[in-house]
This record gives sequence, C-alpha cells and structure tokens, in this order.
Amino acid sequence: MELLTDRYQDKISGVLSCFDRIVLTGTIPGICFSKGMTSYLYSKNIKIFDYKEFAQKLREELRTNTEEIAEENNIEIEYINKKGIRKEDIIQKKIKKRGDHPGLIAIISTMETCTEYKPWHDKKTHRTFLKGGTGKCLHYYFYFIHEVLGLMYVRLPTWCPFRAQVYFNGHNYLATKLREENIDYHMIDNAFSRISNFERAQEIADNLSPEELHEILDEIASRYCPFLKTFNSKYHWSIMQVEYATDIVFKIKEDLQNIYDELVATAIHTVKPDNISTFLGKKLDPRYQDELGNNYHVRIEGSCIKHKMGKNSIKMYDKHKKVLRIETTSNDISFFKNYRKVEHKDGTVSHKNAPMKKNIYSLSPLKNILLASNRRYLEFISAIDDKSIGKKKLEKVSNRTIKKEIGFKGINFFSKDDQEILEVVARGEFNLSGFQRKNLCQLLLSKSKYQVSRILQRLRAFGLIKKIGRTYKYYLTKLGKEVIATATKLREIIVIPKLNTRAA
Repeated sequence: MELLTDRYQDKISGVLSCFDRIVLTGTIPGICFSKGMTSYLYSKNIKIFDYKEFAQKLREELRTNTEEIAEENNIEIEYINKKGIRKEDIIQKKIKKRGDHPGLIAIISTMETCTEYKPWHDKKTHRTFLKGGTGKCLHYYFYFIHEVLGLMYVRLPTWCPFRAQVYFNGHNYLATKLREENIDYHMIDNAFSRISNFERAQEIADNLSPEELHEILDEIASRYCPFLKTFNSKYHWSIMQVEYATDIVFKIKEDLQNIYDELVATAIHTVKPDNISTFLGKKLDPRYQDELGNNYHVRIEGSCIKHKMGKNSIKMYDKHKKVLRIETTSNDISFFKNYRKVEHKDGTVSHKNAPMKKNIYSLSPLKNILLASNRRYLEFISAIDDKSIGKKKLEKVSNRTIKKEIGFKGINFFSKDDQEILEVVARGEFNLSGFQRKNLCQLLLSKSKYQVSRILQRLRAFGLIKKIGRTYKYYLTKLGKEVIATATKLREIIVIPKLNTRAA
C-alpha cells in the first residue's frame, strides 16, 4: 500500500518517530511495601510503634535538603493550595523570564495523596507490624532543565516510603543531542517543525539508552533524596506512562489542512473496536470489558481524535496545524508482550512471549512495539486518503463478472447483506492473522456453510480477498482494503449526512 508519507512526499519536509512524554516511578527496594518496611524496622531494632518518629526524622532531612537547594539557587519554595492552577503554566512563565539554560527553575510544594504505613497490633496473632494504606502529605516538585534530558520534574512525597515520580520528554532529549551535533532545527512546543537532517535525527532518537537514563536518574536522586543514605539503597525505576509519536512534518500548513479534516471525519465513522485492538497489536477478545471507543475534541493547537482501549490509546492530531502526529500512549506497558526470559516460581527459566516488564530497560523493545502501532494506524489513514480508488475500481467490483464459467453478481455497497459481509471480512483481528470459512460462519449466523463458501468464491472473483498458499486462510487484498474504505466513506460521510440534511 502506498503510504500517505509517500503520496505527499513533495509536500513533506520529513518524518520523525520519537518518544514523547515519559513518566517514571521510583521505589526503594525492600521498603516499598508494608511487610518490607516492617522487616527493615525489626532489623534495625526499631519498635513498630516508633515508626512515626522514625519517618518524621527522614521527612525533616528532606525538608532541610530542599530548603538548602532553594537557598543555593536563590529561589523560594512556592506553595500551591488552590485548585485549577497548572504547574506547567507557572514553569513556562519562569522559563520565558530566565531562559532555557540548564539549572533549577522552581520548587513547588502542595498537599497530595501518598502511600503510607501505620503501626498495627493483631490481638489474635499477637503480631505487631505495619499496614499499608493511603493518606495525604506535602509533596515537593523540583522543576529543572537537565543538560541532557531537557525540561524535567521530580515529584517527591515528604513521607515514607517516598515513592518518587520523574517526568521528561523524548523530544527535548533529541533537541539536546541535535545541538551537540550542530544540526539545525526549530521546535514548536514539543514538536519539531524543521530539522536540517531528519535521517540523523531519527538515528539519535532510536538510540535513547536506558543505561544512560538510569545513570542520570540515580544522579538526580542522590541530589534531591537524602533519605536514600539511611536505607543504603537506590531507586528502582519503572515506567508509569509513555508516549511514542510519529510526526509527519508538512512544509506549509495549508497542505496538511487540505487532507486533515477528511481524515479525521472518516476515521470517526470507520474505526471500530476491533480496528483499535488491531492498531495496538491485539486480537479483540469477545470477553473484553474495559473501555473501548473513539473520542474527538478540539484543542487550542488543533483537533484530535483518540481511540482508547483500557489504559492504552492511539490518537491523531494536527500539531499546530503543520505536523500530523500519530501517537500511541500506554499507561500500563504490561498490556503488550515481548519475547523475553521468564523466571518461574519453581526456579526454572524459559524464553517466550510474556507481558512486558515495567522497568526502564523495557524502553528499547517497547519502542518497536509502539512504532508498529503508529505504522498500522498510518496504513489505515493512508487507505482512507487514497485518491487512486476511483470510478474504475468501483465499477470493476460493482459489475457482474464470470470466473471459471461461474457468474458472480457485483458488490452492492448499499445492500444490507453485502455491507454485513464487507464489515465482517474487514474486522481488525483478521488483519493480523487472516480468516477461515469457519470464522465467517461464526459471524454470519444467517448463512449456511455452503452460502459462506459461495461468498468466499465471490470475493475472490472480484479480487477483494486472496487465499494464503496451500492453507484454508484468506486475507484482504490491497484492492479489498481500498474498496471497503471508500465504500464506508461514501456511505457514512457523504450519503447518510446528505439524506439527514434533506430529511430535516
């Protein structure tokens, strides 16, 4: 299939795929769960009911360290106690005033929810231990521009077990590396509107090193987290949220806007639940109960269509009306699977496809999975936009044909039966592994096995499907995808709205 990027290559200055927003969590091994903290207190001969006093000392250490950092950088700790105040807006104002050179920008404090432990004595078992729960405590947000990762924040609660949160953006990391290599570029917000060498930029983006990232995070933690010395430990870093964007940068805004509205309007009507699961590399299970659907909204910098499946989503939007961005977001990367070593409870080890681990070393295999997701979506919208699907192709499949002396009636895109057939063979899960006659029998309940066989013969006669080698499996051809996408667009975007208007 000709991709949109090939079709409009003379109007596109470049394409870049890169990590965007990355949010990591840091937990201290051994004490990040109540039983672990209980064991730690016993090992240090600290009474369980003295835990609050122990935690209070660590909180004071953190407060003192934070105040010293603020004094060293000649800034004041700003306390926010009102709803509706965006920290990002505060930081952007400060950056405009101070410039974007490396260094601490601000320290913001606010009351937020945190994990906490409480002493507990079980009268039945006569055991004394800590119970886990949630509470509220003061949190510090350290905003700074790192010399490698760019704009970041570190969020620290002032109470044990000090679960940290770190944010940075992959585009800012790339910008730093481009400056180091004297590659000219221009950014609007977190998107590149121009890069003098897109190929080199892609190579740099692909080489984001988890090892380098781990070293940077440990260095940052040693600066802002004095309590780590007490536990003689370092943070374990895991992925909380990750976004991976594919940006198609148009030379002028008008060229993108000429195609964008139609792409969005068609996607709203044509993307079905099984398509969403296919974009994310999954086969939709009939038992799936989580959130699944489309959402469209208009933002200040452009409009956005979002397809959500549980804690994961893929969206398309026009970034500042010049960059067409396709972005896959995951708030739970264990949704995806990769081939890796798996250690079993009995001590044995095997290699197989398993849910992805959440530690930062999963960023490398995750990049390929999220890129493939963006690619599948790009293929889908490329079929929507394909202007080569014209009158001749529609006539070819609409008129009666004869194959091997057997006559087949043309496809009627407004026939209820033919619509049902086309929708079934175009289901997302069949894009991954094809389909068999038995699959259609399960979905076309009103048809007999003989009728389904006849349907397959008919679709093959018109070149809409093709048989896979010496198997009993079929898949949609390029023509099939193009025709079904066009037929859906014709019905959903043009005919039905027109009829509704006339009826009104």
